[in-house]
Amino acid sequence: MLILFQSLIIGGLIGISVGVGAAKLFHIPEKQAMGAFRTLGELNACKGDAVSHFSFGLGFLFNAWASIVGAGAFTQDVVHRVITNWTASAVIRKNSKLEDTLHNPKKMGLAGGVIGAIVIALLMTTAAGVPESLQNVATSVLSPAAAQLIDLVMPIVFLLAAIDAGKRSGFWGTLFGGVSQMVMGNAVPGVVLGILIGKGVDDLGWVKSTKVLLSAVIVLFVLSAFFRGVDLLFFEQIGVDVPQWLQSMHDLISIG
Repeated sequence: MLILFQSLIIGGLIGISVGVGAAKLFHIPEKQAMGAFRTLGELNACKGDAVSHFSFGLGFLFNAWASIVGAGAFTQDVVHRVITNWTASAVIRKNSKLEDTLHNPKKMGLAGGVIGAIVIALLMTTAAGVPESLQNVATSVLSPAAAQLIDLVMPIVFLLAAIDAGKRSGFWGTLFGGVSQMVMGNAVPGVVLGILIGKGVDDLGWVKSTKVLLSAVIVLFVLSAFFRGVDLLFFEQIGVDVPQWLQSMHDLISIG
């Protein structure tokens, strides 16, 4: 009962924010939005059909449930795909005019709160009832599969998307993807940032905003590499003693 009570509250809050954020994506750039653009693309792919939205979300529900059982936490599919598309299906069912339903933050927020509470409560309560022995089996199977998906498959998919988006996106996506792989152990963040830079230059040219974005990305990777100790590892791998001042800086930052 405690898990159910907590799940209803958390799911309701998640559903409200997801519903409002998804609806406001359709009002960019006039209004700021909170959401993922891939969610916008998937919502548009269903073409305002309630059944399509429901079946799309249902297709990810079982995978999300298996992840909860195996890993102890729900995946991003719950937020980006299940709750969002089921909310869209609920509001479109009685009114197919998207401007009054899917694009309406108030209606999407209210429906999302109800859908989110139901979905999260369903996933958490059923996962909690699974025997521990079965959870261990699921963990041993799903964890390696999820790691392969995140570390191997997703970078390839995003890199192909960057190359397909054009020469500039392909170049910056490959460049920052390689740097991201070395610094963070995963190329996806770098590829995504490379796509943003490439498409920004394609649309706007080398204006102040694109130059600022490029500079911010470079600073981001430099700081990330420093705080992760990549510079120390570099000196170690080439067989050179780490300068004392550099070691002192890392020791100062790592205090506590």
